[in-house]
This record gives sequence, structure tokens and C-alpha cells, in this order.
Amino acid sequence: MLPTQPSLPTKIDLAIIGAGPHALTLVTHLLQKRQTMLGKILVFDKNAKWISRWQNQFAALEIPHLRSPAVHHPDPNPFALRKFAESRSSELFSPYDLPGTRLFEDFCQDIIRRFQVQQQVIPLDVTRIEPLAYPIRPRLRLWLQDGQSIIARRVVLATGSAKLQIPDWVNQIESGYLQDRLCHSQSVDLRKLHLMGERILIVGGGLTNGHLAVGAISRGAKVHLMLRRQLQEKLFDAEPGWLGPKYLKEFFAEQDYQKRFDMIVQARNGGSMTPAMGMQLRREVRNGHLKIDENCQVLKAEWLGKSWRVKSSDGSQHEYSRIWLSTGTKFDVTSQALLQEVLEAYPINIVNALPVLDEYLRVPGCELFLMGGLAALQVGPTARNLSGARMASEKIVPAIVKPSITLSHLRSA
Repeated sequence: MLPTQPSLPTKIDLAIIGAGPHALTLVTHLLQKRQTMLGKILVFDKNAKWISRWQNQFAALEIPHLRSPAVHHPDPNPFALRKFAESRSSELFSPYDLPGTRLFEDFCQDIIRRFQVQQQVIPLDVTRIEPLAYPIRPRLRLWLQDGQSIIARRVVLATGSAKLQIPDWVNQIESGYLQDRLCHSQSVDLRKLHLMGERILIVGGGLTNGHLAVGAISRGAKVHLMLRRQLQEKLFDAEPGWLGPKYLKEFFAEQDYQKRFDMIVQARNGGSMTPAMGMQLRREVRNGHLKIDENCQVLKAEWLGKSWRVKSSDGSQHEYSRIWLSTGTKFDVTSQALLQEVLEAYPINIVNALPVLDEYLRVPGCELFLMGGLAALQVGPTARNLSGARMASEKIVPAIVKPSITLSHLRSA
């Protein structure tokens, strides 16, 4: 039973779907340019609070600090976090002043207070976006989980939603096993687990896997980390040159979107660990708590009633009490149920499951904007990161505050 919801207006100027760091970044950049927009924005997120899903994920994996330096955050002033942290310098980690998780959360709460956007979040999920053909300019109707609907002049999708990549061998397992014994890393909450004496297989080579391994070992488990290639160590998801003109100039000059996609894949180059995490894992290997197998894959997993029997590509066979998958995500605009009606009404070019948007990150012909990984062809390899949230906001804000951009866009569609 849903709690009684506040009655909503029938129309709103701007609706944002999702209340994570990307949405907060957009709202602050928008209000910095036009403070009067405050009463014209509603944010829909069933979690009812800003960045609560983000907080839960960091807490569930016991992540001590961010991977992004202190200049990347939702405030329009890049130095605001450093100023906020003046009396908490011990919470900025080397190298490059990586903010501690608690520090970053407190800073975000400070932003929410300063920009007075506490009341903007409506605790409801959007279940459907319906394009409406209005006489002068089209509108979008948002249907909500409680049956209410609201008509929006503009909509921004900022949910960060990506498809979980599940290995083929998982689909061949017969059902009957306990759900918590084989799950994706997004379902793991270390805080709730007692793992003393357990043997856990973690599949994948990204930073999340490192946090899972460290968390499981600290609870008394033995961990086997299996990567289908060599373990990569990098400070960031993509080279810092992708945050500015050094690499982006060539990226934006490229008009072939397949080539842009290839540049994104090459820049991110799959999952990687930070050097600090790599060092921590090597220490656990020396202590006998961790085994790392590179260039190795699961061929088959079989549930024996209380444990898994797993056959690997190196010919070995082991038993585990749990398997955790941290095999990455894929952004696929065609698998987004929320976007189906919009894409039928406004067909667009799609390259490797990513949409080709206009320069303002809009679905051409329509006032629907996309942020996060789905905007990668227009933002670059860091689209899903905090730096990508800023870059996306800088593209979207002009189209919202300048009516002439909206009108010319709709006339040309």
C-alpha cells in the first residue's frame, strides 16, 4: 500500500526522472542560471530523497571514498567541495583528493539545503512516458505508479539505468538454488552478511569486485576472483584527457557515430581497479585469503543443494558457497521500457544501442532529454560519471532557459 501522495499540479514546466547525482547536478546548474525555475521543476524518484539509491549502493559495498577527484560533484562551482572540506582534510584521499563517501554525502546535503530543493522530489516512480500531440508544440504525459499523471513541457531522464550483463552460463543453470547464492553485485549488501568460513567466487575485473572481495574477506570468507582477461589497474575509468578538449575535440569533430562509439569503448576499456585496490588485493593473496585467476572464465556452474560446483576454462573445478557477478552493465536505449512510446513517435538513429541525440542531448523533434550513459555519443566516455553529469548539464541547460532554442528545434523537426 503506497502512502498518501501530495496532490500534484496537472502541468509542470520541467520533470526530471531520477534523483541521483546527475539529476542534482542538472538542477543546481539550472538554478544557478535561472533561480525562478525552482517552482517549475519536479523530480520523480520512489526513494523519496536525493541521492538515496547512490548512498545505499556505496553503503552496501562499504566503499570508503569516490574514484573521482574532489572537483567532480553536483555543485556548479568546481572548488565548492574543497572549500566544504577545509576542516575535514583527512577525508580527502590521495591521489588527487578523492572525497570520502561520508564527506561527499554531507556535501550533497549541503547543496540540497543551499539550493532549497528538498521539496522537489516526489516519492513516486514514473511508469510510462506518453507523447502528446498538442496543436502548437508537443508535450509529454508522465504516468506515475499510483495512477496519477502529469503533463510536462520538458522531461529529463536521469535514472542512470543500464542493463545488467549476465554471462551465458548463468542462463543454463537449472532453477532451484537459493537466490542469494548467485546474484549480481548490485544485489549484494555486505552489511547484512555473515560469511565466516564461506568460499565465494566473484566474477569480473572492475573496482566493484575489489570492494566485494575486501568486504567478504573482512567477514571471514575465502575469495576466488575470476577475470576473463588480465587485471587492469587505472586511477580512473577513462584517462583525464577525456574531461576536456585534449581528447574531446577529436571526439566531437568525428561525425561518424560508429567511430565515436569505438572511441568510447577504447577509452573505457572494460573494468579496472585502482592501484590502491590492486595493492590491497595482492596483500590478501599473500595472506592466503584471496586467489586471483586472470584470463579465466566459468564454463559451467551446478547447484548441489548447499554449494556450487564450478568448472572453469583452465580445466579446474571448485566448490563455492556463493557466486557474485560483477560483470558490468550495458546502456541500451531499445531496452528502456519508459522510452518505447517516445521512440515510436520520434524514430531516431541508434548506434550500438546508444541513441544519436541533438547537441542539447534531446531526442530530435521532442522535448525529452537524456543524461548518463545513454548520452555517451554526445558527451563522451565519461558520460555516466560525475564529470559527465556536469558536461551533460552544460549542454541541457541552454535549451531549457532559452525559449528560442526550443522553438527552432521543434520547427525544424
